[in-house]
Amino acid sequence: MRKFLLFSTLSVLAFGHASAQSTDLSKKISPQQTPAQQLIASTGEDSLNSYGAGHSRTVISGYGEVHYQRDFNAKTAEASLKRAVLFVGHQFTGKIAFFSELEVEDAKVEGGGVAGEVSMEQAYLKFSLNPRQYITAGLILPRIGIVNENHLPINFNGVERPLVEQLVIPSTWREIGVGFYGQSTALPFTYCAQILNGLNNANFEHGTGFKGAMAEGQQAGANSLAFTAAVQYFAGNWKFQLSGYVGGTTTLRPGAADSLELQSGFFGAPMYLGEADVQYNNKGITFKALGTMVSLPEAASINRAYDHNLASSMYGAYAELGYNLLQTAKSTKWQSKQLNVFARYETIDLNASLPRYAITDGTLKQSHLIAGLGFFPIPHVVVKADVRLLNTGDQNPALVLNPNPNAIAYKTNNTFLNLCLGYSF
Repeated sequence: MRKFLLFSTLSVLAFGHASAQSTDLSKKISPQQTPAQQLIASTGEDSLNSYGAGHSRTVISGYGEVHYQRDFNAKTAEASLKRAVLFVGHQFTGKIAFFSELEVEDAKVEGGGVAGEVSMEQAYLKFSLNPRQYITAGLILPRIGIVNENHLPINFNGVERPLVEQLVIPSTWREIGVGFYGQSTALPFTYCAQILNGLNNANFEHGTGFKGAMAEGQQAGANSLAFTAAVQYFAGNWKFQLSGYVGGTTTLRPGAADSLELQSGFFGAPMYLGEADVQYNNKGITFKALGTMVSLPEAASINRAYDHNLASSMYGAYAELGYNLLQTAKSTKWQSKQLNVFARYETIDLNASLPRYAITDGTLKQSHLIAGLGFFPIPHVVVKADVRLLNTGDQNPALVLNPNPNAIAYKTNNTFLNLCLGYSF
């Protein structure tokens, strides 16, 4: 029976979110294999544990990625330092440690400018209770989906993170809260539960899921709370996960909420999210599948209060198959490298069901077909290239306000070429 060791702050400060790991599976990883093809052997960003942390009390590490994208419909191209992240961790005692990630997106931030952002991606204390259980408190990541805890560029195929885990599950999703993590002593099974600040329904935005309603640690309205839980099960080369979220979205005091005819309280105007995923890895073959659904029963009330155009439910799913072409390489020169090819299909509907008076937006019903490759000259540097084919529903003219006469006519099909340089250390 496989046993799983929690990422231990007694010996190592890891990069990112601490989580359970299978020691039996990790023994199967040869030196040339990287986290990109060994997600089954780890959860969270603890896949970097063995790369330089050693026994230092303070650890500095990081990761980043540079993107290039060509939009064939618009006939435009863009290059950007998509993100550069600095990790700092410190071991206070054998049972208390600190973890943080500071992220810069799109290279710089200027007053009145667009795009760029500087933000804390994580900042929390970890309290080890025993070798199998621990508590985290601070700015933490919900264990929902695959990418949210595994978002290093070497840990997923393709230049862009899966669209489902951008639009439906907005990675990297973080909130202020407390989490409890553990693993079974009898089964290859891990679990976690978290209490977080809730969302803010005043900040929902049409077409972006619930990303705009997240506080991300910035003056979070704590009149609403959320609860999330996840379980993971390991069987051979398979890893299975179920996760769920329920949380209030009204941050107003009761009197103010009543004046807008909104539910108030910790779980007022709640949002529900359910997610399931599976991963497989064996002899260079990888497979992933994920499905998720979000429900907002009070969408009509929120739309009325804030003049939003929100859906009452949305969903997303994807499946991905990959293979390392160098898996059977005979030459020593190539055994330490990887050339991973993959294909992924995604389907998304951010307008799966609409409340009364909401307006349909066909562009939010999407399918994406992505195919590409990633070359690892060394385990922590990757060069990626892929092509993404996008198909959507028709644009609704009622949602096009103040149309630009010079704008390109909307097309339901588009093609994107993506290139990436990624690293971690």
